[in-house]
Amino acid sequence: MNEHHRYDNPYRNDYYDYHRSGNKVVYFVIALIGALIGGLIVAFFVPKLLINQLEQVPGQIEQLTPPLLSANPLVEAEEGTITKAAERVSPAVVGISSRRVQYDFFFRPVPVEGVGSGVVLNKNGYILTNEHVVSDARELNVILSDGRTLEGNVIYSDAGMDLAVVKVEAENLPVAQTGDSDHLRVGELAIAIGNPLGLRYQRTVTAGIISALNRSVQISEGKVMEDLIQTDAAINPGNSGGPLVNGRGEVIGINTAKAQGEAIGFSIPINMARPIVEDLIVNGRVTKPWIGVAAIDKEMASYYQDVNVDLRKGILIAKVVPGGPADLAGVKVEDIIIDIDGQEINSVQVLRNVIRKKGVGNNITVILKRGIDQMRLTITIGEMPE
Repeated sequence: MNEHHRYDNPYRNDYYDYHRSGNKVVYFVIALIGALIGGLIVAFFVPKLLINQLEQVPGQIEQLTPPLLSANPLVEAEEGTITKAAERVSPAVVGISSRRVQYDFFFRPVPVEGVGSGVVLNKNGYILTNEHVVSDARELNVILSDGRTLEGNVIYSDAGMDLAVVKVEAENLPVAQTGDSDHLRVGELAIAIGNPLGLRYQRTVTAGIISALNRSVQISEGKVMEDLIQTDAAINPGNSGGPLVNGRGEVIGINTAKAQGEAIGFSIPINMARPIVEDLIVNGRVTKPWIGVAAIDKEMASYYQDVNVDLRKGILIAKVVPGGPADLAGVKVEDIIIDIDGQEINSVQVLRNVIRKKGVGNNITVILKRGIDQMRLTITIGEMPE
């Protein structure tokens, strides 16, 4: 009875347990062998099938290969962009060698030589550079990309903007194309070309990005340059006057200064400089649209300790020239212009751009705040006196 109960007991059947365990081993071995055979079949036949399918569609292998071989396509594209941009502009970049006279402690004349850069903007020899490169020069030589050295003459100079135009007697010179500096964006590619350490290192190329826009920089006591492009492309002594270029090889600025910190350089927007050259070519002189005010925006206000006005919006009128267009229209010192021709204004550069585009003799409408009052005035743009 005990044995019968042992075999009939569903909860303890040694025979069933034994055979069930044996079946597991058999199943496992069969599955393992099947997996090995299946793996060999896949490894042998599938590649051939894929190759046959690719061969039936010409070009498929070639299309799949480059991404596998290219380490970093983005870097390669950027390197190509810099190379092409530099090749496009470099022939128009010149060296400018100046000789001026300074006096030593005993007031004896001492000749001093300086080197800067410039860029040709017209094939008949109009070259844009910095004012401080050519100021007080007794002798000026321009070294072209083809090796020629020509005598240069300063036909325009503006110390406030640090811009100058040098003319050489030549024809069919390589010319740089200009871009639009009004629509630059922070983070764009920026390429500086010039002579950073003298003529020995002519047309050196450095690259970076546009780090900021509408910067104001105090160059010397009482002199603040406004609306500059900030870049981390290396700008060193000798680069002054050379071009700042975008990825298309277009000049977007004229390099002017290097800050005390590392990787901080500044350029004058080309849209401020180009009209000067155009006026000289067309009229033989520079006509400056003008309303007769000196203004301060939020960026500039940080350099003036006596400015206690909240400039989160608008620009502050710091000076009004007696008898000038703004004075005649009723603008007063400490007015804050918040709108010009329907455009919100928070930087002096916006005011300049509107005045420049409108031109002499045309009207602009400004909305300004005077204390708690808001006023609308019409100003007729005049020509800046010599």
